[in-house]
Amino acid sequence: MASRPLLPQFLIPFLALLCLAPACAARRVSVSVYYEALCPFCSGYVVNDLARIFQNGLSSIVDLRLVPFGNGRVSPDGSMTCQHGEDECRLNAIEACVIRLWPDAEHHFPFIYCIEHLALTQKWRAWESCFQETGLASQPVIDCYNSGSGRQLELQNAAETFALQPPNQFVPWVVVNGRPLGDDYTNFEAYICSAYDGELPAACRGKHLAITQHIKASRGDKRNPRELAIVLALCIALWF
Repeated sequence: MASRPLLPQFLIPFLALLCLAPACAARRVSVSVYYEALCPFCSGYVVNDLARIFQNGLSSIVDLRLVPFGNGRVSPDGSMTCQHGEDECRLNAIEACVIRLWPDAEHHFPFIYCIEHLALTQKWRAWESCFQETGLASQPVIDCYNSGSGRQLELQNAAETFALQPPNQFVPWVVVNGRPLGDDYTNFEAYICSAYDGELPAACRGKHLAITQHIKASRGDKRNPRELAIVLALCIALWF
């Protein structure tokens, strides 16, 4: 009986590289949070829920986008009004400036958390104390706001919020990998764990399997790049 030839040596490095390639690498889960600075529900979500991912390690698998604008309105002349008044418009712009100046969520989130914690205790007018608490430089933020750049960032956030499909029904409006969570937004960690393709952090243990099953069912027969790479590697190995 003729034996099947062994896998050619030159293909072994190729297969190894294939499984290390970006196609095999687990992609971070996109989490977008549409909110407004002085909304009690938004402040509560940021402080009591969203902050957990920076404590339990889930932030390492998340691409977090904070979009401060919420239920504001933009007039035809470009002027803005905010649901909770002018203070909210100002803080939305300040937070937008901080996010733009320090794009890494690990850097800007502590400042956002500080403001929202103050908002929960009705002390938001002391927001400048957050510079000292977080160690971020104050002058770039003040310059961003005073120059009008903060307002422009808010107009961009408004356009993005208005373009949501389906439209947001309330705030905070949380979207995980393009999927709006609606009323289940406080359960966002389970959706993150279900959407992640790589090795799950310890914080994912015990999350609801029903969400995983629902998401997998909604994907149908679609395969992600990681699965396709593995299948291709197996096919090459069997061919030889």
